Amino acid sequence: MTMAKAQNLEMLFHETLKDILYAEKQILKALPKMARSASSNELKQAFFAHRDETETHVERLQQIFEMIDKPARGKTCDAILGIVEEGKEVMEEFAASPALDAGLTASAQAVEHYEIARYGTLKTWAGQLGLKDAAKLLDQTLQEEIKTDKLLTQLAEQSVNAKAA
Repeated sequence: MTMAKAQNLEMLFHETLKDILYAEKQILKALPKMARSASSNELKQAFFAHRDETETHVERLQQIFEMIDKPARGKTCDAILGIVEEGKEVMEEFAASPALDAGLTASAQAVEHYEIARYGTLKTWAGQLGLKDAAKLLDQTLQEEIKTDKLLTQLAEQSVNAKAA
C-alpha cells in the first residue's frame, strides 16, 4: 500500500468518525422524545436503555479520537438528520394513533441500520489502519447496535405491529 492510500484511508476514517459522533449526539437528543411518545412500556424501556448505551458509544468514540490524536468534534451528518426528521414526522402524523409505536419502531430501526453500516465500516478501516484497540471499541458498539436492532424487531413482531393493525 502506498503512503497516499494510507493517508486517504486515514482521512476517510477520521471524517467518518466525526460523522458518527455527530449522529450519536443527535440520537441522544431524539431517544427521550421517542420514549415519551411511545405508548408501549417495552418500547419506552428499550428507548431509554438505548439512550444510556448511546452515551457509552459517545465515550468510546471520544477514546478513539484520543487514540488517533484528533479532537473529538462531530461534523453535520445529513443522513442522520433526515432519519431523525422522519421520526419526528411519524410522531406528529401518528400521535395518539395505534400505529404510532410501529412507526417509532421503524424509525428507530432506520437509525440502527445506519449505525450498523457506519460502525461496520469504521471497524474494518480501523483494522486496515492497524488501530487494533479502536477496532475493538468499534466492534463493541457494532455488536450493541445489532442487539438493539434485534430487540426492536422482536418488539415489532411480538406486539407493536399487531396493535397498529
